[in-house]
Amino acid sequence: MVFWRKKKNATEQEKQEQEDKVIHHPEEPEIEPPTEYEAELSEDQKHEIFEETEEEIIEELEETPVPEMTREIIEEDEELDVPEEKQGWFSRMTEGLSKSSNKITQGLTDLVTKKKLDQDLLDELEDLLITADLGPKTAAKIVEEFGKDRFGKDISEEEIRLALAESIANILTPVAKPQTFEKREDGKPFVTIVVGVNGVGKTTTIGKVAHDLQMTQKRPTMIAAADTFRAAAIEQLEVWAKRAGCPFVSKEIGSDAAAVAFEAYEKAKAEGTEVLFIDTAGRLHNKANLMAELEKIVRVLKKQDETLPHAVLLVLDATTGQNAFEQVRIFKEMMNVTGLIVTKLDGSAKGGVVVGLADEFGLPIHMIGVGEQIGDLRPFDAQDFANSLVGANS
Repeated sequence: MVFWRKKKNATEQEKQEQEDKVIHHPEEPEIEPPTEYEAELSEDQKHEIFEETEEEIIEELEETPVPEMTREIIEEDEELDVPEEKQGWFSRMTEGLSKSSNKITQGLTDLVTKKKLDQDLLDELEDLLITADLGPKTAAKIVEEFGKDRFGKDISEEEIRLALAESIANILTPVAKPQTFEKREDGKPFVTIVVGVNGVGKTTTIGKVAHDLQMTQKRPTMIAAADTFRAAAIEQLEVWAKRAGCPFVSKEIGSDAAAVAFEAYEKAKAEGTEVLFIDTAGRLHNKANLMAELEKIVRVLKKQDETLPHAVLLVLDATTGQNAFEQVRIFKEMMNVTGLIVTKLDGSAKGGVVVGLADEFGLPIHMIGVGEQIGDLRPFDAQDFANSLVGANS
């Protein structure tokens, strides 16, 4: 019999509502209220869930062959090529961050109405940085450092801009670490699990990185679709695999995600693949189930090699602003997150969230995305990002 479970008290209910707001991406459909019931499982279902062997898992899997590089795929791939280098990455990043940069630069223009730096100006500067999503803690730190040797002295808008760029770069430099997907000496694949809330751009990110590895760096790369609950995610990932010329491993909707990961790793080893990407689900509104699923993927992989996975990359959508902080905390509880990729920085004025994340968690930031083109996802450079964010010259 279906029934609603009442919250023990108002505090628990408020906490649940806040968590749902944080972890449910705005582009996702409304979440159905949870129901509880006594599930009746057949003997076959019990065997599949609790007792299925690795041999049985492998027998059920289907393999998608490497697509041939037909003229259609080649032409489609050419359309995705990186824009001409004459524009330059800094220019594209500056353009992508323009919404965030304009918010800060316009704020500085409105702020500097007098020559000397006083407490009122410092307070207003701190408020400006908070509205740019750097977060209260990080904003306070930057403003305190800025005011140390300048209080009571003449100050210009350009001096503030350059000082902010320097302070932000100092926070970002320790975490600006490219992910190299190093070639393994034992000949086995470098296994990367990609996690994140549904809608943040996991699938597109995997596709772009795999395209660079396979097509530009000529490194054999494979993609596995372990988000088995969303047909659209599997289909989109398969499209990217074809564009990149990568082998693609998937199963039917509702299959065991760990089974996909296991078969993909076995196939990658057999074929001499250097890099294996495993896409995962992001159903955080059912956190317990997702945690169990991710833990099972890791457990199955570790049976093959204790060092697996070699990387766990968390993809974050910059348009979620401060909610990105909570997403990092939640996924760190589930997995040993090794690094971050921040996407959609061109879609909002919340680029400052990158600075707050670096200051709060200290996790490596490997890449950022500032557009739809393949060339708009690049390794993270601290100084260039800081300059672009505050409108300083490179």
